[in-house]
Amino acid sequence: MRVVPNLYPAFDRQEVVVHSPRHVRTFAELSDDEVAAVAQAWTARMGAEPGYVHACINEGRAAGSSLPHSHSQLVWLDGAPPEVAREQGRRPELADELVVAERGGLRAAVHPEGRLPYETMVFGEPFELEAALFLLREVITRLRATEGAVPWNAWLHAGTHPHLEIVPRLTVLAGVELGAGIYVNTVAPEDAAAALRGAG
Repeated sequence: MRVVPNLYPAFDRQEVVVHSPRHVRTFAELSDDEVAAVAQAWTARMGAEPGYVHACINEGRAAGSSLPHSHSQLVWLDGAPPEVAREQGRRPELADELVVAERGGLRAAVHPEGRLPYETMVFGEPFELEAALFLLREVITRLRATEGAVPWNAWLHAGTHPHLEIVPRLTVLAGVELGAGIYVNTVAPEDAAAALRGAG
């Protein structure tokens, strides 16, 4: 496990967490020890400096990744970003039929109003980062079994009700999505959840 400064930072402080000494291309290929080490690295770095730390994973070129080796980004912000501030006080509540997997009291469930197909949240209380990252690995493994090696983004929202959000990039955001903020999701959430559960 290595944490290094980002060579081309877009923010004043930005770090890269290298997930494995092995050349793995996807988070789905990480071992249990490596997933646990990612959780430890995120936790340690988040406590290292003041400010809100936005932790995210971009996997695949269409999701913004410029490196094929599995890694994540940590970005220090002065305060919670707008999306996290907007969610304050709102507890994720997703229907049982949308649940894909569970671990350590946490649940991974397809979002009922997902912007893109298979958009998934990992949530529960108490929120435990290591268990959440194990569920992330499981969701990505199931997604790859269902749709192949698709690009995806995931991020941690560390607000009053922490959760992970996973957004596969199966479709291109166009003028309606970007200009009007209206997302066209071509896969019903119930169908997406059934497909991911079936891929277990």
